[in-house]
Amino acid sequence: MNFPWKLWVDIGIISAALLGATYLRVKIRFFQKYLIPNALSAGFILLLFYNFVAPYLHLSSEGLGAMVYHLLSISFIAMTLRRSPEKQVKENHGIMATAIAIVFQYGLQASVGLLLTLFFISTYIPDLFPSMGFFIPLGFALGPGQSYAIGEGWAAFGFEDGGSVGLTFAAIGFLFACFGGVGLINYGIRKDWISADKKETIQKQGIRTGVLPRQRKKPLGMYLTTDSEAIDSLSYTAAMVFVVYFLSYLFLKLISYLLSFIGPLGEELAVNLWGINFVFAAITAILAKQLIKFFKMQYTIDNHALTRIAGFSVDVMVAAAVGAISIVVVMRYWVPIVVMSVTGGVLVLITVPWMGSRIFKDHRFDRLMILYGGMTGTMPTGLALLRVIDPDFETPAASDYMFSSAVVFVICIPLILGINLPAYTYTTGNPLYFWLGLAISLTYVLIGFIGFLVIAKKRAFMKPRSHWLPLEGPEGPESSEAP
Repeated sequence: MNFPWKLWVDIGIISAALLGATYLRVKIRFFQKYLIPNALSAGFILLLFYNFVAPYLHLSSEGLGAMVYHLLSISFIAMTLRRSPEKQVKENHGIMATAIAIVFQYGLQASVGLLLTLFFISTYIPDLFPSMGFFIPLGFALGPGQSYAIGEGWAAFGFEDGGSVGLTFAAIGFLFACFGGVGLINYGIRKDWISADKKETIQKQGIRTGVLPRQRKKPLGMYLTTDSEAIDSLSYTAAMVFVVYFLSYLFLKLISYLLSFIGPLGEELAVNLWGINFVFAAITAILAKQLIKFFKMQYTIDNHALTRIAGFSVDVMVAAAVGAISIVVVMRYWVPIVVMSVTGGVLVLITVPWMGSRIFKDHRFDRLMILYGGMTGTMPTGLALLRVIDPDFETPAASDYMFSSAVVFVICIPLILGINLPAYTYTTGNPLYFWLGLAISLTYVLIGFIGFLVIAKKRAFMKPRSHWLPLEGPEGPESSEAP
């Protein structure tokens, strides 16, 4: 019987790559030292397989892009549906300071990317796609799912290779996250950015194989909220996630139908909205969360199960994203890709410690590491870097980052919607759209900078040439709390 197998073949290949990457992490010191996520290693295995081996087996990476697109939305839904704690600790402006730092990075990366795009268009590559510069924040700060989804959406504007180029930026961002993050930790140790107790924690951890030792007690992964005789708890939680995703699909279909009455412009806008489907998935999840609260059913939600679903989605998404990169396409744009990605990576490496040491008042290096990981890779990468110095998440750095991400999402909706503006320059020939996109990006730089001045106060420009502003007090050069 002729049943479709393409999806399951791809899942099997991705699973084999993930298991192979896990074995490499256990056996090879290099992967342990630089905290290379297994999903990233699996992605490069898939990259080689789908570019050089799969064609001889009559296989293609075509289905991987769709997998990335859908898993991105599912991961957003799973994280959004999580129950919020009863009380949120907001001492020392930790949540707001993190949000301001993220907003500043979004604006800075977008602005620098667009300015570099303008440089290439004015000099070496006049036909370069005007929105190319947005791939720095998309690939670095937002991740492979968003970078691919929006890049694929640009195909409607004539940029057929957008998805693969976006995935390339995301892969390079992961490399900056891993190697740059570990480099920051080692540099922080040498320069006394890290307190003595943190240094001791790092030294005690030893080799990080990524697999829990046989003799170690295994941590709890998820709770049961249903009777398995009726329905398995994971089935119940997964069903909730998939229903929300289905509702988000209907929501976007309704919006597309209503926009069709406007005419060709509305239909074009509807097509672009499908490229940022994850935004509508998150909005639908927020509404669904309120509905669950209204019916007083939130006690059936297990955060741990939702975290597992999100973690699974991110691991498969990252592996598939890197595997879907076309080396042929990358070679067409290698000059702007290298210049923009290296500039973006170095920019984050310089600005995050400088701003973080001044805007954060407590647990500064912990907050720095999760912020750096999030602004070059994804949130899981930031958490992996944080665990090097805070293995049990005893500081509020992780929770504050989660809460701040929700704040940032709302603030940055205009920026996300404005990402398509420079693309209209490509189709209409009117440069006004490009300048409007650049103006929006610079506005977010200004918002972030003003927020930095308000929170950092007199510390904002204290010792401006110092990459890291040291604390002074009875506890030494660096302490966990502000003096």
